[in-house]
Amino acid sequence: MDADRGARLRRLRWHCRRALLELDLMFQRFWARVGDDLDADGEAGLERLVAMEDHDLWDLVSGRRETDDPQLRSIVERLRQA
Repeated sequence: MDADRGARLRRLRWHCRRALLELDLMFQRFWARVGDDLDADGEAGLERLVAMEDHDLWDLVSGRRETDDPQLRSIVERLRQA
């Protein structure tokens, strides 16, 4: 893995730290399972998710709300598997 990608993944992991405990635990399990094997599309989708407010993100991840965006739907499904 090149240095730029490693730095992006470390930054992304840091942004996955959430104030909402349920999300924080979900992201911890996600990173434990995925590790550095996150592809570019997953990375882009995850960046979009972590930019969301916790409660909006929880609504998506918990299934209270769905998205029509295929990139977001894919990463949300991966988070739900965690």
